[in-house]
Amino acid sequence: MYHLVPILVPIACGCVLPIMIVWLIVRQKMAESQNRTQIILAAIEKNPDMDIEELMKKISPKKKLLKEKLLTKLLWGSLTVMIGFGFIGFGAWLGYVGGGGSDDPMASVIIGLILLAIGIAFLVNYGMGKKMLVKEMEAEEKMLVSQAENK
Repeated sequence: MYHLVPILVPIACGCVLPIMIVWLIVRQKMAESQNRTQIILAAIEKNPDMDIEELMKKISPKKKLLKEKLLTKLLWGSLTVMIGFGFIGFGAWLGYVGGGGSDDPMASVIIGLILLAIGIAFLVNYGMGKKMLVKEMEAEEKMLVSQAENK
């Protein structure tokens, strides 16, 4: 029985866990959609003369602005870079001080390098997106200002 554990743990983490995460996310989105549909149907039953488009705009989730999406990438990039440096520093410290198994410092450094690469990718994506989407962000801001003035 104990010889199956090293095989089953990677299978569970690599196959079952991602499937469960996707299933939970899809289930949550379906529940949100059903709730919005029930609210609209109840509103139509109570007041058939109601403007459905306006109600849909109020109920529907707000879309993130381009600037918010870019700032989220900057945030995640900064976090993963810092955590990556932390893992690399911890691996270097563990290798210098000793202790643990002989593979522990190397595993920590490898995890740190992976996180560092992911963080750098987020930061590069932020920089490129900022350069490429300048005009779209300005147009989005003008549209928001005009909507605010109309209300």
